[in-house]
Amino acid sequence: MKKRIAFQGELGAYSHEACRNSRPDMEAVPCATFEDVIHTVNSGAADLAMLPVENTTYGRVADIHRLLPNSGLNIIDEAFVRVHINLLAVPGAKLDDIKEAYSHLVLLPQCASFLTENGIRGRVSPDNARAAREVAEKADPSQAALASELAGEIYGLDVLARHIEDFDNNTTRFLIMSPTADHSRRDSGHGMITSFVFQVRNIPAALYKAMGGFATNGVNMTKLESYMVDGSFTATQFYAEVDGHPDDPALARALEELDYFTSYINVLGVYPAAEARHKT
Repeated sequence: MKKRIAFQGELGAYSHEACRNSRPDMEAVPCATFEDVIHTVNSGAADLAMLPVENTTYGRVADIHRLLPNSGLNIIDEAFVRVHINLLAVPGAKLDDIKEAYSHLVLLPQCASFLTENGIRGRVSPDNARAAREVAEKADPSQAALASELAGEIYGLDVLARHIEDFDNNTTRFLIMSPTADHSRRDSGHGMITSFVFQVRNIPAALYKAMGGFATNGVNMTKLESYMVDGSFTATQFYAEVDGHPDDPALARALEELDYFTSYINVLGVYPAAEARHKT
């Protein structure tokens, strides 16, 4: 039986593109929400989850860090998708015919220059792949979608203009997650990454002291983000990513020191750094 990987959005979404690029041998399963993606995997209806965590233009994806610690899933890999935006329309339509273009709210500003130059009004859709599907269903040559070429292939739309985004480095990072943790070394030549969340103890300078172990042991911390826990202004949780494997002596010492100054630590995953990480 073919293995399955769940993602949020409709077929043709950039998350679907991430699935196809990273796990081409798996069947991609669309889900309405991030919570649905997690439930689909935990229920056994899918083997893996593909979840976006951050974008070079818009920063971190809302809600993901809140969901990860209690998801029951473990990070086993990362993936990157260069977000190329294309103008898609029904077969036979020409660029001069297009009056309106539909896409997700965050994609529209990224194409502002192109839309203005061509006199096209941007219209908001809940999802860029859904926009492509609905443009195909309406069959109106004056309407277009701003989406991936994959969406155009799926819904039978023509690409009237390729790569029309204003930013030439717009990239989304995804985490591939599994119900089963894999802390084995799978070094692809670009090192390993350890992701974890923690809460510091309620003592003066706890965060400063907790971070000191990484500095003194020469461990590179590539990410440290804070967010509230359960809507409380006094309870803060931190999401961190560091270079290395927990079995590395330096990282092991740093994590041991972190444990002394924290009330909670949860390792979310140990996985190889993707080659694309160094190209983005």
